[in-house]
Amino acid sequence: MAEADHRAAPWANSGDPEEQLAWRRLTAEHADWLGEFLDEHGWPTAELVGVEAARAGWLIAQHADRQLELQRRAVRLLARAVAQGQAGERELAFLRDRVLVNEGQEQVYGTQIAGVRDGRPVPWPCVEPERLDERRAAVGIPPFEAYVAPYC
Repeated sequence: MAEADHRAAPWANSGDPEEQLAWRRLTAEHADWLGEFLDEHGWPTAELVGVEAARAGWLIAQHADRQLELQRRAVRLLARAVAQGQAGERELAFLRDRVLVNEGQEQVYGTQIAGVRDGRPVPWPCVEPERLDERRAAVGIPPFEAYVAPYC
């Protein structure tokens, strides 16, 4: 699933409506599967499913933008796994920001990009932007400028 997601990701912002529709269908199908997995097993930790499958579970949750309830649930389960030392704070930060942006709220870690202005990626609005890099460092995310440098 992660490989299919990776191959199809460029379709998310494609100018071709058919590609956008294919992306939406793919992410919805994957999210439905993840929801069933969460019902049966809880969060897919590396210990439970292996490192690659755990990463795929996170990626599916991250891209389930049209299934906000699933994303909220994934945040709760992932937070529990982080508290138990079975998942990383970095992944939780990305997913929390994604949910906050999808809810129309300010993000905490500046991981979600709203667009590009003057050739530079611009994050969706953030809580206390002057402390952004401090919060990012606390969860293992590089400073914002270093994070976006490859895209400039």
